[in-house]
Amino acid sequence: MFRKSVTSLAALVAGVGVALAGPMAAHAATAPTAPAKRACVTGAKLVPTCNVLWGVAAGGFTGKPRDLEHRNWEQLSGRTATIFHTYHKGDEKFPTAAEIAMTRDPAKPRVLLLNWRVEYGTTWAAVAAGKHNARIDAFAARVKATFPEKFFLVLNHEPEDDVRPEAGSGMTAKDFAASYRYVTKRLRAQGVTNAVSVMAYMGNEKWMGRSWWKDLYPGNDVVDWIGLDSYVSAEPGYYHHGLFGDLLDRRAKGGEAFYSWATTKHPGKPLMVAEWGAYHRVGQVVDKAAQFNSVLPELAKRPAVKAIVYFDTKKDLFGDRDISIDSSPSSLAAFRNLAKNPIFNVRISK
Repeated sequence: MFRKSVTSLAALVAGVGVALAGPMAAHAATAPTAPAKRACVTGAKLVPTCNVLWGVAAGGFTGKPRDLEHRNWEQLSGRTATIFHTYHKGDEKFPTAAEIAMTRDPAKPRVLLLNWRVEYGTTWAAVAAGKHNARIDAFAARVKATFPEKFFLVLNHEPEDDVRPEAGSGMTAKDFAASYRYVTKRLRAQGVTNAVSVMAYMGNEKWMGRSWWKDLYPGNDVVDWIGLDSYVSAEPGYYHHGLFGDLLDRRAKGGEAFYSWATTKHPGKPLMVAEWGAYHRVGQVVDKAAQFNSVLPELAKRPAVKAIVYFDTKKDLFGDRDISIDSSPSSLAAFRNLAKNPIFNVRISK
């Protein structure tokens, strides 16, 4: 995954060129150069040919414009966040003009990761039964009319939290899978072929141990990427304290680690860490450098991970966790050092 830079013979000769004359200089001028490194680009399903896509969901729980927060985060972190992660629900009209504009910035090419709660205000079973086709069809029409670019589409990320296993609830794990399949197939049938589907799990061992957890998977034919939303604590002794590898290897008691499950049960599927972050309790500032420094070694061991998307917020949904990259100067310095690594150099193909 990492390559040592190779200095060409021509460059070496150029360094001592003033000492060369006559035939030696002429020979040096024609010395072969090392082949250029191949560019890493995205393919038909936005999978990079090499390296790892880099992105962010910035400004979480702030209410501020996502595009503004995204740009501010890019400046703070020191790198363009290629994946622009946004969230929508129900009948909201999206992609918005601001979201589209972010993907068409010639100086900073980006790709959308749209998260849509299709079932908002209703149930998965109702969606799968075709009772909300108008909602799906309106989205399809908007995409076809305004947005031909490829984009990632997550349908109801972290569904585990919303499962009601009681028969007839309309919100069982199998209801979710049926809803996901129905929406994806209907969009494809209507010509929305530029949507790359992502199934995003919660990554919490509490849910992975449930008997119904396996029933959530909608099927390989409708899932292009397998996603994971998972976090670690930088605060020793606090919930889920660990490093980057821990958020990928979380497992239920007696169960299989998530990364192992995804790569063995669904081989060939690219993995996206669709939300990740290191946190400490608000007011309990702890250096996150160890967590950020652990990312590259883990990615080197996990070739199936093709994208990572940070979730940045000063306060989480409950107001008690700080997941920001700049909660301390040392944390920010470590994150900026991570962000500058060339492993995240990927060009979005048109």
